[in-house]
Amino acid sequence: MRKPTDMVELPHLAEQSEGPQYLALRDRIALSIEMGRLQPETRLPSERSFQSGTGAARGTIREALAQLESEGLIYRRDRSGWYVSPPAVTYNPTHWAGFMSYVRAQGRVPGTETLDKSTLPADAGLADIFRVAPGDMLLCIKRRRTIDGRPVLVERIMVDPALAPDLLDHSLDGSLTDILKAHYGIAVARNRVDIRPCALIRETAEQLGVKSGAPGLKVTRTSFDEAGRVVEYDREYWRHDAIRIHVDLNVRA
Repeated sequence: MRKPTDMVELPHLAEQSEGPQYLALRDRIALSIEMGRLQPETRLPSERSFQSGTGAARGTIREALAQLESEGLIYRRDRSGWYVSPPAVTYNPTHWAGFMSYVRAQGRVPGTETLDKSTLPADAGLADIFRVAPGDMLLCIKRRRTIDGRPVLVERIMVDPALAPDLLDHSLDGSLTDILKAHYGIAVARNRVDIRPCALIRETAEQLGVKSGAPGLKVTRTSFDEAGRVVEYDREYWRHDAIRIHVDLNVRA
């Protein structure tokens, strides 16, 4: 963790003649991040320091910081202040690679923590997905995943125990894909992925160390084997500043 910096050199905002003051402050901080004067994980000066340095009202400063947060450039730690966000990892939903693999491939350090593992009766929606009867038991795995030690997503994975009996007896603090392949001979042949913005609320927000209502990204993935059976049904809730969606497609005339 880097210490607070005085590298955000701002003129007194009263000197800014055009546009809202909060955007002038946002632009200066963003430029410092873009130019590398503010490195990832650097703690920003306090709101009081910004106020004394720029002459801006506290509300103006908070608007600027909220704007930067919404863009994923900074994030807040409880009772600690504002920090520059680390670079987001790139995720390509058209390529199949587990979290551990694609994070390592980008020179980062992935981590997985199992929060809970249990069996749950399938509701009508899950029963339809897994083609089982409502009330049939499914395996439920809840995990938190980190990049360079920072929590970035929580997930709930559902698995049919008929495909992977005794799965919950394994340590799940690693690659579930590898466990399914090595111990049960199950390989994923196709993925259906749905991505949409969301708000991180209640327990999910707490597990990721953000305020309830903070912006996030919900990734829902249904994985199938070659026979068309559903191998996993996974709902991931990401910090919005931790992931960048990238797709490179050939366009056919």
